[in-house]
Amino acid sequence: MNVGHGFHATMTTRPGQGRAVVDLLLAAPAMTHPDCVVFLVGRSASDPDTVHVTEGWTTEEAHGAFAATPEAQAVITALQPLLGGESAYVDEVPVGGKATF
Repeated sequence: MNVGHGFHATMTTRPGQGRAVVDLLLAAPAMTHPDCVVFLVGRSASDPDTVHVTEGWTTEEAHGAFAATPEAQAVITALQPLLGGESAYVDEVPVGGKATF
């Protein structure tokens, strides 16, 4: 499946909340959404309160429609008290690679 829209986000959590953010993201409904082709969650090796997310969607419209759902809004709402500042977003369209967990 082709990725037509994506981004990379870096979030700084409140002290000690990195694991909670990772757990919340790994349970997010985007993980099983058919238009979400890539949903990769990682943590900084040197700062456990820095969390990275790379998302790839079939289209920008599909991502926007999903982001407007009550399920996606619930995740966004649950994330807010765990974050320690503004998240940084970078335009990125995943094109390939490998992941084995």
